[in-house]
Amino acid sequence: MRDFLRAEAAGGLALLLGSVAALLWVNVVDPSSYVSFWGTHVNIGIGDASVDESLGHWVNDGLMTLFFFLISLEIKRELVTGELRHPKRAALPIIAALGGIVVPIAIFLAVTGGHDASGWGIPMATDAAFAIGVLALLGDRVSEGVKLLLLTIAVVDDVAAIAVIAVAYTDHLSIGWLEIAIAGLLGVVAIRALGVRRILVYVPLGIFVWVATLESGVHATLAGVMLALITPAKPVGSRDVLGELEHRLHPWVNLGILPLFALANAGVKLGGGELSDADGRRIALAVALGLVVGKFLGIAGATLAALRLRLGALPSGVDRRSLLGAAALGGIGFTVSLFITPLAYDDPLLIGAAKLGILGGSIVSAAIGTTIFFTAQRR
Repeated sequence: MRDFLRAEAAGGLALLLGSVAALLWVNVVDPSSYVSFWGTHVNIGIGDASVDESLGHWVNDGLMTLFFFLISLEIKRELVTGELRHPKRAALPIIAALGGIVVPIAIFLAVTGGHDASGWGIPMATDAAFAIGVLALLGDRVSEGVKLLLLTIAVVDDVAAIAVIAVAYTDHLSIGWLEIAIAGLLGVVAIRALGVRRILVYVPLGIFVWVATLESGVHATLAGVMLALITPAKPVGSRDVLGELEHRLHPWVNLGILPLFALANAGVKLGGGELSDADGRRIALAVALGLVVGKFLGIAGATLAALRLRLGALPSGVDRRSLLGAAALGGIGFTVSLFITPLAYDDPLLIGAAKLGILGGSIVSAAIGTTIFFTAQRR
């Protein structure tokens, strides 16, 4: 667990650097070069058997598949061998996470009043890497129990985010291509049943499933989710396949893919006019309030209610003040929030406004959570 938390903390720092670089590129260097670079199309393949996408889409639809593959591996591990396998231990973080999902969505819908409300999924997810990164900076002020609670909440958030992307943000569906993707998954299961253990053998099939998923209309990153869910969570012939995959992918995803994703998506021009437009202001405010207020009230309120009803118990080392700090840090919704934004909106102005809300809300949430933990230490 300590190795995992260190990897998440390093990923949070890399995300921060990628975000700062994107903001500097757009606001200091040249915004037009930023747009044109990530809009450059790259064709991979031969003839009809090729995929043509912009660099931004290759990052979001291609490389981020590995990110969703990794977090789905973590979800499966938690469900099979981790904290979530114990109903009593899992009850409290699950309730907390559900509160942190429902309340931000309700606040977003209330602020938007039904106008441009398709971005309701933006403020629902907690960024584990950034949140754990902030906890790492706090050092001994934060117990392992707080980190475990926040990480479990983020895992449940990820499950909900994956479901939302699959259901709410799928524009069209090609049953034929979806059947081909399922056939590829069955091929993976068949090869595993034959006793093939070399991971490289599964790579071509994984790419095949990704292409079929992309063509089916379901978001391509869900190919990573499906492949992770059929990965064995328990050792196969004394080999921990899932753990080995996590160990190999963590540095690539946390130190490579996530900062590249931030570089490709966090570039928004500050003072670029998004907040001068009434629709833009409404979206930015809805996202920011959903993250800052919605996450805090949702996580803390649902947890306290569950404790009063004796539906669970706080992990060791977590008191009420630590719970409030963790609830505030739950409002750091960066990676998945940025990922959902272009799925929810086509208008560049609304996309930019939502990104400003994500950046502002995440910064304020981090500041509030940090302040709570510092004041708790002084007391």
